[in-house]
Amino acid sequence: MAAFQFGFGRLNFHLLKRRSFLLLKLIAFVCSVLLFCEFLIYYLVILPCNWPEVKTPAHGGKQETLEPVLKAMFLADTHLLGEVRGHWLDKLRRMNRYRIKRFEKVFNPERLFSWKGINFVMVNSVALEGDGCNICSEAEAELMDISHKLNCSREEQRPGQCGHGPPLPASAPVLLQHFPLYRQSDANCSGEDSAPPEEKGIPFKERYDVLSREASQKLLWWLRPRLILSGHTHSGCEVLHGAGVPELSVPSFSWRNRNNPSFVMGSMTPTEYALAKCYLPLEDTVLMTYCAAAGLLVVLMLVHLGLVASPVLFGYKLLRKFKTV
Repeated sequence: MAAFQFGFGRLNFHLLKRRSFLLLKLIAFVCSVLLFCEFLIYYLVILPCNWPEVKTPAHGGKQETLEPVLKAMFLADTHLLGEVRGHWLDKLRRMNRYRIKRFEKVFNPERLFSWKGINFVMVNSVALEGDGCNICSEAEAELMDISHKLNCSREEQRPGQCGHGPPLPASAPVLLQHFPLYRQSDANCSGEDSAPPEEKGIPFKERYDVLSREASQKLLWWLRPRLILSGHTHSGCEVLHGAGVPELSVPSFSWRNRNNPSFVMGSMTPTEYALAKCYLPLEDTVLMTYCAAAGLLVVLMLVHLGLVASPVLFGYKLLRKFKTV
């Protein structure tokens, strides 16, 4: 009787040890999948991305003294607030003074700022609809003041004629805004991050998909930018405006809007710039990895419960059978 109880206890111990070992393996497997899909895959995909090189002008076969290079990343349409608070309802929740003050409290409130001799202008696109809203007149007045400062910095002026504060670098600005300047559609856009073919020919609505023609022309006249970076359309596009001013619509940085989100890496000097795109992992790749892992997990559980033969054991038996034949 004592020997029977000892053997039964030993059997229970082995079963418990086996189940604990299986549980540890399952936990390790799940953690590995999560680590890969939520962390490692991003490094593997982004690893080939590099900062673009800025072409340095040369005169007489000799290279000029290198200008300081500013390296910046540009993201658009992250849509982090969710479907109700951060997407379609945003069109109804237009900015007001409270939201503007809240934004300025968290982020840099300056509309005009300079880094390493490069001027940037941030434009509140929502205030350029020209419908007489309470923030539109203030925004236009602010842009006219910025225009005066930029134009003054490009001309030889005596101290004090360009307003208060330190003088701005004599460099055409980079314009940063959410809405793109006016264009008819995305029909002329190309690339793997451009709009789907069925959407490219759909005409854009002024003051909804893009800025109005009037507002777009004002920005080009007032600011005379050398580069425009915008978002809103969720797709990539390169357009030339006026006398060859380039605009790059940055694709959405969110799987909610694209299967292949991306961001822009820029290297800039006061006179030159170079841009490159870097893509995130495809959402389909991550989902398929999770599905494959879940399927493998189910197979492992069934094998452990004895409901399905082990694939290794089954292959060994099949090979042995062929050898005997």
